[in-house]
Amino acid sequence: MPCIVGCDGFIDAIIHVVDQRRSMADDDCTYIGTIEAYARRIAMAAGKSANMELVVREERFGGNGPLLAGGLAQYGLPVRYIGAVGSDDDSKRPHAVFAPFVQRVERGGGSVTPLAPPARTDALEFDDGKLMLGKPANLDSITWERLVGEFGVQSLREAFGGAKLIGLVNWVMMRGAQGIWQGLIDDVFSQLPPSPSSTARPRVFLDLCDPAKRTDGDVASAMDLLGVMAKHVPVTLGLNLSEAQRIDAVLGTRAIPEEASDEQLRAACELIRARLGIDCVVIHPRHGAAAAFADGQSAWFTGPLVKQPKLSTGAGDHFNAGFCLGQLLRLEVGQCLALGTATSGAYVRDAESPTVERLVTMLRDMPRPE
Repeated sequence: MPCIVGCDGFIDAIIHVVDQRRSMADDDCTYIGTIEAYARRIAMAAGKSANMELVVREERFGGNGPLLAGGLAQYGLPVRYIGAVGSDDDSKRPHAVFAPFVQRVERGGGSVTPLAPPARTDALEFDDGKLMLGKPANLDSITWERLVGEFGVQSLREAFGGAKLIGLVNWVMMRGAQGIWQGLIDDVFSQLPPSPSSTARPRVFLDLCDPAKRTDGDVASAMDLLGVMAKHVPVTLGLNLSEAQRIDAVLGTRAIPEEASDEQLRAACELIRARLGIDCVVIHPRHGAAAAFADGQSAWFTGPLVKQPKLSTGAGDHFNAGFCLGQLLRLEVGQCLALGTATSGAYVRDAESPTVERLVTMLRDMPRPE
């Protein structure tokens, strides 16, 4: 099942914000536990000033694309990754931080092609979520024209047209993302030979990555293009809760209230999917996930929520990896959701991508939500 994923790449600094120090020893302090408490601390500095200590717990490879690709590769799928994972002094050579990612992908029979140095993210982690402070300038050079220049149209047509899964992520932070979508539609998907079954065509998975900073017009334009793409290949749109609420507002479906129930999220998947005319919409808040397929299937699945995760940055990308695995295996919607939530649940507990064996243990004995 060959997969192609791209095209971002980040070095993530995993950071905790100091609340109070007992001494100057490294870990002799308490950390701010919630985003709300952090917001209050910031608000108190209005009209004055503040000095906040950030403790970098580690630096690791990140970006929606590498995290999705890494999750798929950990399950043994052959993944070709193309994106911003190059060294600062040689963009064609993988950055040292991405060495574990490259090893994992190659171990699964895949390959990694760097195109640019990675962008950077300061990931401030709290018990109730995370704040991602991104510096995405290095992604600007990755465009459809750049891909054509690097590989040629025929090579791209053969690679993307022959894939079982294409993961295109981080539309928000990549200026060239929508142009890549259009290029794939014009030069690849529209040129595929006729097929009696959509399962013979590559399945495209799209993740927007928090469109809060983009205008309604930008979001509407992207959604229109998904409908065009879906005329050629099956398209899945993955959304977290805040992303789903934004799409719901832009489309005017008005299906997701501020305090949406699980059933309302399931119904929203159906409405948004039908409005866009695509194959699947999946919404994954922290406590579970809902999805709707074009064949009429829809479901909600309650996941193994943990109150104090070891690592939350990348949880959504690992949900996506598990959900995509289910789609590749042509599982029913509830089973796809189970694979997604189990993958994410294992990842946030272990702070590493789960293996197939770890996934099986999570599914066999799914922890109760906390």
